[in-house]
Amino acid sequence: MKHPNLILNIALAALLAGCKSDPKVVEAAPEPQVQGNAVVFAADSPQVASLVVEAATAATKAPVSFNGRVAWDDNVTVRVFTPFAGRVTRVVGETGQSVTRGAALAWVASPDFSQAQAEARKAASDEILAQRTLDRVKDLFTHGAAPKKDLESAEADMQKAQTERRRAESRLAFYGAAADAAEPAFELKAPIDGMIVEKNLSPGQEVRPDQMLASAPQLFAPLFTITDPSRLWVWIDVEEGRLGILKPGQHLQARARSLGAEPFEAVVENVSEYLDPVTRTARVRASIDNSRHLLKAEMLVTLTAEGPARGLAQVVERAVFLKGEKHYLYLQEEKGRFTRREVTPGQQAGGRVYIMEGLKPGENVVVEGGLLLEQLFQASKGT
Repeated sequence: MKHPNLILNIALAALLAGCKSDPKVVEAAPEPQVQGNAVVFAADSPQVASLVVEAATAATKAPVSFNGRVAWDDNVTVRVFTPFAGRVTRVVGETGQSVTRGAALAWVASPDFSQAQAEARKAASDEILAQRTLDRVKDLFTHGAAPKKDLESAEADMQKAQTERRRAESRLAFYGAAADAAEPAFELKAPIDGMIVEKNLSPGQEVRPDQMLASAPQLFAPLFTITDPSRLWVWIDVEEGRLGILKPGQHLQARARSLGAEPFEAVVENVSEYLDPVTRTARVRASIDNSRHLLKAEMLVTLTAEGPARGLAQVVERAVFLKGEKHYLYLQEEKGRFTRREVTPGQQAGGRVYIMEGLKPGENVVVEGGLLLEQLFQASKGT
């Protein structure tokens, strides 16, 4: 263990560095005393002149941080499932591929789809037959060779045939297929323009329509997810006591740890009308511009908003130092007396740091020389 007096002398020598004083002055200077958490200098000590003191200023607004999770924007996202059970015969859609609406993604050989095609073709044939029957009965009725009831019956059959054809074709059209399609398998198509960001199928895989259980999306992954990755959402879980800080239309600064300090602008779109009864948090949704495609879905980001300061003080960053797991600074209580105080720092902005606890506006803080005071303090403890 180093001798305390030796460390004190070294610290004092460093404190006076840069001053072109006679070395004899250092030897003659009264040694500072450590009284509790305070380092005390003699009133006429020249060492005090090397310390720079500034008053902590009051903050009108303070940045408040929230944690968020990046997700796809559901307004431009579609999760594709199959409407028919069957076996995947071919896959052409790949992750990262840009597609247009109606582009083929995969083909599914399905008995249900084949049955729907057969019904549509039969309905079309029945309509043709009904039309021919109606034309023949009309001709006979015109020449008095058929009663009116036969004509009415033929007209009714024709209407039924037309209705059945429309129903069968509408069913296929709803799934993006046609009755006269040459491909016997069902063609799974892209429902919107966008990029394939998720793919969960391969040739030979069996698929079913009940995969798209809305109540359990985490258990049944979609076959494809198509979205516009330049537009993303950020989900924020906000504690009950901080809900008043975020409002729709408010601009936030978002940063992802993996992308360094580069900021992204986010805008609050919706604040939930209810709290989670377990976590006592409300969900806030913000939109974020990702035109450079740097952010990825499921990334964790930190969002910063301007909140009320509520009497918080701020000082220059260099006034605060870390010792162990705690932060400290030194206050000048009176001339020559500097007290060590633990503080809780908050956000940093423009070279200044907000002090959440431990400091009040107007208190005099040592902004130059605090580390030397800390050396003197530790030396007195024999550390």
